[in-house]
Amino acid sequence: MQATLLFAHGSRDPAWRIPMENVARCMVKLDPNALVRCAYLELTEPDLPTAVAELSALGVDNFTVVPMFLGVGKHAREDMPSLIRQLRTDYP
Repeated sequence: MQATLLFAHGSRDPAWRIPMENVARCMVKLDPNALVRCAYLELTEPDLPTAVAELSALGVDNFTVVPMFLGVGKHAREDMPSLIRQLRTDYP
């Protein structure tokens, strides 16, 4: 089973996640069979490892992580690749 994770920075402001969730809803609207979740680096739940663990428990064994960062800062260059490496180890 395949899932797409939209991975963004996160914020203390709960309204910040609305655009991310709208993208996920649009993807499902285009493909009702798509399994799409949002995950966040910090300050917003769920984080990427939690989202992967939850989907893995549902039988997902193929993940596509779509970076939703507007800039290519440290999070996109360093933090995200490190998380992806660890998840590849945890979920071969």
